[in-house]
Amino acid sequence: MFGVAIIVFREVLEAALIIGVVAAAARGIDGRERALGAGIGAGALGAVLVALFADSISHAARGIGQELFNATVLGLAVLMLAWHCIWMAQHGAAMAADARRVTQDVRQGARGLSAIVLIAALAVLREGSETVLFLYGMAAGANLGAASVAAGAGLGLVAGGAVGYALYAGLLRIPVRYFFSVTGALVLLLAAGMAGQMARFLIQADGLPGLLEPLWDTSWLLGTQSAIGSFLHVLIGYDPRPSATQMLFYGATLLLILAGAKLARPRQLKV
Repeated sequence: MFGVAIIVFREVLEAALIIGVVAAAARGIDGRERALGAGIGAGALGAVLVALFADSISHAARGIGQELFNATVLGLAVLMLAWHCIWMAQHGAAMAADARRVTQDVRQGARGLSAIVLIAALAVLREGSETVLFLYGMAAGANLGAASVAAGAGLGLVAGGAVGYALYAGLLRIPVRYFFSVTGALVLLLAAGMAGQMARFLIQADGLPGLLEPLWDTSWLLGTQSAIGSFLHVLIGYDPRPSATQMLFYGATLLLILAGAKLARPRQLKV
């Protein structure tokens, strides 16, 4: 039961942190709650479909189906987070000037909502599907009963959601003049971290070479099994034993999003 609770807690926390950061960054956009609800619902539906085909996915592509699936979802999430960063760079200043009002030029509200729906859906789909596949393997290997799995999953769900909400509530306390800079930086780091994780899954699937693996090893100091290590893994993509390939993906994603945001920023706002 407790093993199930830990797995569900970590996966729910990852989804909750991502959704919390994006929800805070989208403060002031009309219809944000509906978009988040739609995205979470779509992601949950996708996770249910994964549950129905868990056996097929885990054995697909010569046993690397789960890694390829995770890499694909992460890649899509990186693209949507990058698009969100660039969109916020273009329109964030106007929203910061009046957080209650979204300007109507170039249909800002509609474009912002579509990004929120997709990011929330991908976050829930990725973490939900990973949870399903992990629990599927655990139940098969340890012969767990349905009651133990349900109890552990419920405990992990509540705990992970509570910690994620605490982060979201903390972000909302940031003064408006700093708010979009802080949340923009968090979304940027989320995207870079996901790019690094995508590279790791592709390495595991033999789709990429793991150059200089590991590039360093800080697992003795801070492992991802610890609370702090797991938190940093979600927010900034911390990996105690990354390969050079992962760091190349991480750095390239940072640079490309920063360059796109700089080009998208209104000319009169450039320093």
